Amino acid sequence: MGWITRFLAAVAFLAIGVIFSPETFGSKSDGPNSPKFSTYLKLAHLLSFSASWGSALWVTFIGGIIMFKNLPRHQFGNLQSKMFPAYFALVGISCAISVASFGYLHPWKSSAIAELYQLGFLLSAFAFNLTNLFVFTPMTIEMMKQRHKVEREENIGTEVGWSKNVDVAKRNPKLAAMNKKFGMIHGLSSLANIMSFGSLTMHSWYLAGKINL
Repeated sequence: MGWITRFLAAVAFLAIGVIFSPETFGSKSDGPNSPKFSTYLKLAHLLSFSASWGSALWVTFIGGIIMFKNLPRHQFGNLQSKMFPAYFALVGISCAISVASFGYLHPWKSSAIAELYQLGFLLSAFAFNLTNLFVFTPMTIEMMKQRHKVEREENIGTEVGWSKNVDVAKRNPKLAAMNKKFGMIHGLSSLANIMSFGSLTMHSWYLAGKINL
């Protein structure tokens, strides 16, 4: 099934849900102050938040680990270099929608302190993702390409789940210096990703308290 078919199927199910929702048979007003408009904003917030949190959970704790344990190191790195920009862009856009919808529903001047904290958590997640997207990820990818070039000269990088890099770096100062720089940049990127995921997780507790099941 192609991605267009999957997208159309998701839109169709969403449309069915909207048609049979209580708000559809209730208020006839679609203005900015109507219950229906408020529901649209809540839906946008919920979907964008769940997309960002779910993506972060999968990439950080599941998908990346599976790929690392089953792909040759250089292949794993090249795949990550294509996946991470898309991942951070998706989470960044989702966070932006969450911030916009939540901020509209809870204006700054009239909101309680709890809502202001939640807006701060969402803004933090957004900022950490932008930092990763535009700063750390390009630096990490460039450093990875340079390190791969040196590793190929040493005939390493095809191993799966483990690395000869550390042993080779003991006799190759250039590779050792690259490892140190790469580790620092990658560590900052990972920290920013964890901080973003943590901010979203804190917001999930707030949402759980608002849902009536």
